[in-house]
Amino acid sequence: MAWLLPRFADDYEIVVVDDGSVDGTGDLLRVLARECSFLKVIHHGVNRGYGAALITGFANCSKDLVFYTDGDGQYDVEQLPLLLENLGENTDLVNGYKISRSDPKSRIIAGYLYRRLMRFLFRLDVEDVNCDFRLFRRSLIDRIQLSCDSGVICVEMMKKFQANGCRMIEVPVHCYHRRCRSNQFLRFRHLHRLLIQLFTAWWRLVVRRERKCPSALPAAQTSKRSTRML
Repeated sequence: MAWLLPRFADDYEIVVVDDGSVDGTGDLLRVLARECSFLKVIHHGVNRGYGAALITGFANCSKDLVFYTDGDGQYDVEQLPLLLENLGENTDLVNGYKISRSDPKSRIIAGYLYRRLMRFLFRLDVEDVNCDFRLFRRSLIDRIQLSCDSGVICVEMMKKFQANGCRMIEVPVHCYHRRCRSNQFLRFRHLHRLLIQLFTAWWRLVVRRERKCPSALPAAQTSKRSTRML
């Protein structure tokens, strides 16, 4: 990432959230932070969850544009220019959607069903709500409050963006095999918490909102582009 950003900006920062790692990641990041002035490292004393890591990261971003992705090698940061070239004056968010996934077939099917279900339940106008390869204006985050500490934060965030009239473009990005972590999705403890947070978010963001304003419709503007791969 550090080698890529100077091609596009003179003023940038890299925010890394160490979510209670126990493999020496925290110590390595402390060394790098002393050597790299653009690196901002935040440490969670204990593992607080994916959503909590994102909330902490967003709260510590100071630039006008925010790009975020996972640190497990599933996405190629070399595709960041693809997002940048699609962020025009009338665009608030460029959202990736996964193509050519390198996951087991069971995970691909589960991911497809999850995405379709989220689109239906949350009235989302987004192809891939679970693709964590996004570039957006920081003003979007300033207008909402995020609370989910699990992977449900992606649904919560996109629903709140949409409700605030987010103008979005979607572009295809490659999805590779995870290099650095195992899949937590189907573990019972994780799945139990995920289902509870999904129901809570659905009740709060869809049911209660529609009861308060029955005629409310998503205000977002979305377009999907089949752009060239980098």
